[in-house]
Parts: sequence; structure tokens; C-alpha cells
Amino acid sequence: MSDPSATSSAVPDWSAHPDSIAALLAGRHGDPFGLLGAHVVDDGMVIRAFVPGADRLMALLDTGRAVILQLRDEAGFFEGLAEGAAPPLGYRLQAANEAGIWVFDDPFRFSPILGGVDDYLLGEGTHQALYRRLGARPLTHEGKPGVHFAVWAPNAQRVSVVGDFNRWDGLVHPMRKRMGSGVWEIFLPGLQVGAVYKYEIIDAHGALLPLKADPLGRQAELRPSTASVVASAEDFVWSDQEFLTERAKIDWRRAPMTIYEVHLGSWQRRADGSFLSYDEIAARLVPYAKSMGFTHLQFMPINEHPLDASWGYQPIGLFAPTARFGTPDGFAGLVDHAHAEGLGVIIDWVPAHFPVDQHGLAHFDGTALYEHADPRRGFHPDWNTAIYNFGRMEVANTLYASALYWLDRFHVDGLRTDAVASMLYLDYSRKSGEWIPNAQGGNTNTEAVEFLRHANALAYGLHPGVVTIAEESTAWPGVSAPAYAGGLGFGFKWNMGWMNDTLSYLSNDPVHRRWHHDKLTFGLLYAFTENFVLPISHDEVVHGKGSLLSRIPGDAWQQFATLRAYYAFMWAHPGKKLLFMGQEFGQGAEWNFDAALDWHLLDIHWHKGVQDCVRDLNRLYRSIPALHARDCEFEGFRWIVADDRDQSVLAWLRFGGPDDAPVAMVANFTPVPRPFYRIGLPEIGRWEEILNTDAEIYGGSGQGNLGGVIAEAVPCHDLPASAQIVVPPLGTIYLRLVRE
Repeated sequence: MSDPSATSSAVPDWSAHPDSIAALLAGRHGDPFGLLGAHVVDDGMVIRAFVPGADRLMALLDTGRAVILQLRDEAGFFEGLAEGAAPPLGYRLQAANEAGIWVFDDPFRFSPILGGVDDYLLGEGTHQALYRRLGARPLTHEGKPGVHFAVWAPNAQRVSVVGDFNRWDGLVHPMRKRMGSGVWEIFLPGLQVGAVYKYEIIDAHGALLPLKADPLGRQAELRPSTASVVASAEDFVWSDQEFLTERAKIDWRRAPMTIYEVHLGSWQRRADGSFLSYDEIAARLVPYAKSMGFTHLQFMPINEHPLDASWGYQPIGLFAPTARFGTPDGFAGLVDHAHAEGLGVIIDWVPAHFPVDQHGLAHFDGTALYEHADPRRGFHPDWNTAIYNFGRMEVANTLYASALYWLDRFHVDGLRTDAVASMLYLDYSRKSGEWIPNAQGGNTNTEAVEFLRHANALAYGLHPGVVTIAEESTAWPGVSAPAYAGGLGFGFKWNMGWMNDTLSYLSNDPVHRRWHHDKLTFGLLYAFTENFVLPISHDEVVHGKGSLLSRIPGDAWQQFATLRAYYAFMWAHPGKKLLFMGQEFGQGAEWNFDAALDWHLLDIHWHKGVQDCVRDLNRLYRSIPALHARDCEFEGFRWIVADDRDQSVLAWLRFGGPDDAPVAMVANFTPVPRPFYRIGLPEIGRWEEILNTDAEIYGGSGQGNLGGVIAEAVPCHDLPASAQIVVPPLGTIYLRLVRE
């Protein structure tokens, strides 16, 4: 660096002090906007600029006048006096060197965009439109198009936005710090959508941190690249208003909900093994799910994430759809197409933890900003990830904004929150001495409880018709009870106990199932304590567990028959339904996230039979109120046979409204047919056999009731009528009362 006074023997009063220039060029100036740009002095306005690589610099005033700026430091610091000028002063800078001349707007002449209300709401944790204020936003400011950057880093000494547009030099665009909130901002005129950027941060001790991606970035580079990308500010042109209007009228507790869970990277792939685009997924997946009769698609996390093997559950981009499949508008198009075909879209949302990749949130400004500083609260031993500090209002606000962003910007119809139990308990997966009790001495994370309650209240309050679903694996009371009533405020809870019990039952040889009969019946003791979803999710077909089909003992006929019988048992059980991709056609291999499903299996009649059975189950479930209208109410269920463990048979009734015909389900989980089995029924008359999983069209043996049975006035099972029926081997049947 040269002597700052070398270019002039007499430095004017309006000139910057050499120490200020040195601090700026060292990246240590406390207020770069107080030095650079245009400032009022006694004789007019002084213009200062830092333009590395320029030999000459001139300010072209909007009045048509040109002001030559003198080089104060060879690194590229210039200043000059616009005599008689007064604010507001409009100008552009013209730089020159041996390579040529370039003209640009000076970012340091623009006023702030954020205001005191933004500072206040962020600090209070109530900024519902935070994603519209922070991050990278293309806009027009003071008549100039460009991009506004804003990031929360209260403990940083300096924050700069860097990218190809400034040769990744953090000295060029240091940001303005808003002292009221710790947010840094800058407007870069002329920058366009698609620009790649990160934040360069100097911590409070003067250390340069690894470059950070934008916590509120709305688009990201494709891994392994890790930078954020300036996303378009244009709103996607939606065509789903009618769908959203109808959605707002639905009480999902009393409506059919049958969910197809999908990992977008491995549902299908291109012939060369590469990922499908969002558009290609929309063209293939949406019509398939519709043809199968599902009401919702549920996507495993589509947030940007660095590692494919995490399946998205270690997200970096809380606001960015992953670039693996395309752009944010591509994802919006997928949702819009689903809505056009009557399908809702649920996404996995992961506020439970975040990865410690150096470009992410961990120690974002050199301190434990988003996480707790104490690893007993801020580090997750199961996943080697960081845990959010839910009690810090700015952190909670960022997470609230993320949830609302997906509901608002992308019209998604629901959020499934992952690993809720790990949020609720301070001692989750920790030994004695590895956790810190709450203020009352207990193990409840009271801050996380309040966070979840408020997040759910915001989702339901601002977006009528959406659902929130908790993956919560303990007996925490009131997960799906309203927050105002002391619950967590979720709409539904995954029934992990039912799932574990019933899958354990299936793994037993039929001759031994009589000793495990309670695993099928126990779930009905608590089936109405929450609003449940019955989940056969991705977690049940990975990590050595095998597929559902592979864990069933017996020969191929018995395996497929049992699987069909189990699905019919599940679809008749109180609770909404979720099935992970591939299980709807009985994939034999364990799920491999790095390859497409085994679609060729549909050429085999047994696999096609399972698919046809699931399709018919969805059709019946959606069309018959008795199977869905009272999924969450005990009045919708009555046992017929609960205790026939010796024959591994169970039977129950499902009811809808007073005018809806009841449905009886009878299941037999042994390969022995039960040809003269009498069950009690609530009314005499004809009961139509509307489903038989042993039907030949599904690959079964064809044993059944020839289309229906007649209930006589013979009391049985504490019911006024009864019928003698055939219960097929390893089969489930549905009987519906025929009313004139």
C-alpha cells in the first residue's frame, strides 16, 4: 500500500483521514457507509469510492456535470469534491484502466431499505414476512434496478456480500449494519437474477470466517457447489385458486387423507441415471398418484442440502428448493400441477436440527448464533448436528418465516415436522450429565414447546385448509390438540406405536401370530387420543430393515397375500394413511435412495395385484364416508371380534354419519380359510362384499362370499344381527350394508 498522502501535498479538510482509509482497505472500518458514497461538507458534497483495478475514476452527476475523483491509495480508493452540490445527489461512476472504461452505479450512494419496524419485529420474533425483507431480493430502489441483500449477523465486525460480480473480494461491498437488530444490508444496483453470492464475515475478534451461504437464500447452487443464487422476485403465475378456495373449507379430520410419500431423487430417474427435473416429475408422478387414488403427495425434504445420503434431513437452505431438480419456479410448477389434478402437497420441514457444514448456519457470525453455545443443549449426538436455540426470538422468527414461506410462496398444503420428540425433551438420546434441566428442573424443552405451538398457530391462522403433522414417537399428551387448549397445535400425529406393533406382528410366522395378537388390537386402546396418521414411511424400508414384503415369512404366495391383507387392515383402521413409494406395488428390495424404484416388477402379476389392491383401497376409502369421516372419533369404530387370537381373526365396524352405510372389516392372518365364521352386525339385510384381498384379480385364491352375505336377526357379539361368512386365507374383506 502506498502513502495515502502521496498524491497531494495539501490534503483538503473534506478528505478522508489516512487512518480511515487504511481501516477500509484492511476490511476493518466500523462504518463503511459513513466513509464511502456522497457526504455533505462545507463546500458541497464529497464523493468517495473504492474501485480496485481502476487507474482513473470520475463521478458523472445526474445534472450532466463530471467530477474527477483523485486517487488517494493505489489499492483503488478515490475521492473528490462536487462543489456546490447538495443532497440528494444522483451520480454514476466511470472507471478506467488500460483495459478500458466501465460505468456503474455506486452502491454506497443509496439509502437503507429496511426500517425500524423490521428491526423491532425481528427482535420480537413476530416478523411474519421476514422472507420478504432478508436474503437477496431483486427490486428497484431510488429508480435503479438491482438486488438488496440483508443478513442477520449481530456479533460480526464486518459482513460483505461477495460473488463473481466483485471477484469474491470482501473489501468491495462491505454492508451497512443496522444497530437496532444486528442485520447487515446493502443494495447493489445493476445486479441481476442468477447472480451467485455468499457472505464474507469477520467475527468480533477480527477472524475471517469461511464464506457463508445466505440463511434466507431462496435458491442455491447444485451440490457440491455451495453458494446462494439470486432468485427471481417475480411471483409464479398460479392456476390453483379454485383448489385453494375448496381446500380452505375442508376439515381434514373428517375428510379422506391417503398420502403417498416420495423421495424425489429416487422415485424414477432418467435412462442415464440422472435426476428428473421438477417438470418431468410433475409430468410422471402427478398422474400416477392421481391414478392410484391418493389424496396427497408428501415429499421428503426438498430444502437445499449438501449430502444426498441425508435425504434432505440435514438442510442448509431453509428457503431454497434443492437445485438437484431445477429452479424454485420448477418446484412451484410441480405443486401447481398437483393442485390442477386435485392432489395436495405436503413437505417435510426440519426445524429439529441443522448440519455443521462450514458454509451453513453453525457459528454463523463467529458465535453460537442459531444454536446454543453449550453442546449439552446445542449439539445433537445422534446426528452430529446443531440444535436451534428456540428461545432466541430472531432464531424462532427465522424458522417461523421458513414454515410460512413454503405455505405462501409455494402453496404447499401441509408441513410434516420431523423428529419432534428430539425437540421436546432436553435429555433426548442423552445420558445423565449430558443435558441441562429447564428452569423448573425438568427435562421438557419449554422453549421448543412454545415454538411449536406458535408455528402451528401461524400456519393454521394464515393459511386455512393446510395441515401440520408431527413425527412424534413418545407419549407426549396433546400433540394434535389445539395450542389454546394446552396442546402442541399440530393437526395430526404419526402413530409410531401402531406402526411398530403391526409390522412386528407381520414378521412372525402365522403359526406363532396367536401369541402376538395384542399387537394388532392394542392400538385401538389409544386410537382416538390424538388425530393419527398411520405411517408406513421410508424409515421402515431402509437401514437393513428390508421392504415390507421381504420381512413377511412364508413363500411368495403367502408374502403377497399377507401384504394385501395388511393394507386392507390398515385402510379400515381409524386414522389417515401414509404409504412410502414402492410399497404400493410390493417392492422386494430395500429402498435405495441412489437409484430408481424397481418399476419392472409390475410385469409380474403378484406385484401388479398389490398395486391394484392399493388403488381399490384408496377408491373405497375416499368414496365411502364410513371409512374416513370419523377417523379421529371413537363413535366411528366398534369392535366385533377382538379376542380370536387362536384363529388370528379380528373384525370391527366403521361408521360415518347417521345416513351413511356402515362397513364391517374382517381380517384373517393365517393361511387357513375360515368358511363358517359368524360375525355380529348392527342391522339385518344384505351386506355387499366390496373388497376381498384374496380375489383372483389381485393374485389370491378366489375364496370369498360370492358378492355378499345376508344378515339375519340372530344376535351375536352383542349386536342384534349376524351373518355366517367365509374369511379367506391371509385375507381381509370389507362388507357394506346395502340400504334401499
